[in-house]
Amino acid sequence: MEFKSLKLYHFPGSRSARVRWAMHETLGLEYVLETLQLLQGDQYAPEFLAINPNHSVPVLEIEWADGSTQHMLESTAIVEWLADCYSSKGLAPAPGASPERADYLQMLYFAGSWMDSMLWTLRMHQDLLPEEQVDQRTVERTIEKFTTEVEPQLLRRFEAHDYACGNTFSAVDIVVGHNVNWARRYGMCQHDRFRAYVSGLAARPAFKAAFDDLAK
Repeated sequence: MEFKSLKLYHFPGSRSARVRWAMHETLGLEYVLETLQLLQGDQYAPEFLAINPNHSVPVLEIEWADGSTQHMLESTAIVEWLADCYSSKGLAPAPGASPERADYLQMLYFAGSWMDSMLWTLRMHQDLLPEEQVDQRTVERTIEKFTTEVEPQLLRRFEAHDYACGNTFSAVDIVVGHNVNWARRYGMCQHDRFRAYVSGLAARPAFKAAFDDLAK
């Protein structure tokens, strides 16, 4: 079944920016963007909770050719879906039994779960929780775990190749790249290889389009 239209519920710089990036890499401007004001509590409006009870972005609203509507809520799943829908863009190895596809999926979910969960923990304790709820020991443990376990795994890849899964940009780099930029905000991923990696990603037109609202 084909879809008629796509609508992205978004907040600048958040996980929805990964989806926006993937959309610009695949379908360009052919989607509707609705920016929520999360700091003003738009995500708790009854009409938004009706489509996403997790009160978060992204939400990708898919209108199918038969007139039905479906909502996807997980950024990594949406990025994977877009890459597979637009296979001609070369953002993912073909589905099936291949070492390339296995490595691609491994790294996609490593970034979207393992890396992401640590970064979200830091965001909660560094930026969101009231001071009396912040646990500095949690912050220190998370930073140590990220720098001693996650960073070395990524560095081995970037020392061998230009991108996370080889010398070709893929959808994995959308999630990994977003997370590396996120980590750098907290003083991590400062090695020159990380700096070169994110600089290369930032030069992509789709990246610029996905993050053009950060200063607004």
